[in-house]
Amino acid sequence: MEHYELIATSTFGMEALVKQEIKDLGYDIISVENGKVTFKGDNEAICRTNLWLRTADRVKIKVGEFKATSFEELFEKTKELPWGEILPPNATFPVEGKSVKSQLYSVPDCQAIVKKSVVESLKQKYNKQWFDEDGPLYKIEIALLKDTATLTIDTTGAGLHKRGYRALQSYAPLKETLAAGLILLARWWPDTALVDPFCGSGTIPIEAAMIGCKIPPGLKRDFTATSWPNISNKTWEQAKEEGMEIAQFDKKLKIKGYDIDDNMVQLSKENAKKVLGKNTLEFHTLSVEDLTSKEEYGKIICNPPYGERLGEEPEVDELYREMGKVFRKRLPSWSFYILTAHNNFEKLFGEEATKRRKLFNGRIKVDYYQYFGPKPPKQR
Repeated sequence: MEHYELIATSTFGMEALVKQEIKDLGYDIISVENGKVTFKGDNEAICRTNLWLRTADRVKIKVGEFKATSFEELFEKTKELPWGEILPPNATFPVEGKSVKSQLYSVPDCQAIVKKSVVESLKQKYNKQWFDEDGPLYKIEIALLKDTATLTIDTTGAGLHKRGYRALQSYAPLKETLAAGLILLARWWPDTALVDPFCGSGTIPIEAAMIGCKIPPGLKRDFTATSWPNISNKTWEQAKEEGMEIAQFDKKLKIKGYDIDDNMVQLSKENAKKVLGKNTLEFHTLSVEDLTSKEEYGKIICNPPYGERLGEEPEVDELYREMGKVFRKRLPSWSFYILTAHNNFEKLFGEEATKRRKLFNGRIKVDYYQYFGPKPPKQR
């Protein structure tokens, strides 16, 4: 089986970005729903989407979808699906599950029934009575939503936010997938200056550099499907070679990251070096009140502290007031893109945002406040 319905999952609010990324890779979209984009693809698509998608969480094969209101119905309809066309006889295939607003609400029972059903399907395919499961991993998920069962196989493994450059990180780090989303939503272009005054472990500047240099985010890691016999090593190699040919590692970009903590600045430098080698980004120890730039136009994209921890709120309130004064006074023709969970941000910042977008940073509901500055003359 080489042609599939594939699902790219995402956090809430990122679906449109994931859809556009998939279309840019040349694949046809089937549907867009909360938290997932379904599209058509083959083995090459599994490789390329895992390597290239910046804002998706993972890529799954959709094996089947059907209504199921009884365990018998779940068993029989699961058994009818083409498991033997995807799973080799030595596959390791654990089953995970979730159930929302469905009559079949016992997740452990659903997992056990799906497991038994897949085994019965494989018995017919391979004419075997026992499977050792000592081969490559094919993690199956049964997801029930309003009595509709969707069965998938994960191709990714560790989430796509695991780029491989951030072994060490700061407190409460921003996921790489969300950071990439913030940059894409800000419509930043590689010839535009970009500053993150709260860079932490460098995630936003590094993700921007990867976008600007056209570096595939998954280039330095493997995926669950890397070990599948269904997908040849040559297919993976060709996908990575394509990425290396497109990447412009030496491209010069006007990206700077600042943080008040010198340890974070050093960590950012180390993380950036893993991605860009000698073409490292600029990171400096600096407080917001000292922020300035020689560039007349540019974009600030940042994830400042939210004041979530006890005792931090007064400090964060003052920080937001300072940001408003400094940004408007010293960078009057720049655009500002600020992610925070603070309910009174606009009031403290001193200006209502041009546009707001609701997102999730992990499990925290956040708003992405977007302040549009004037376009540079050449873009008018």
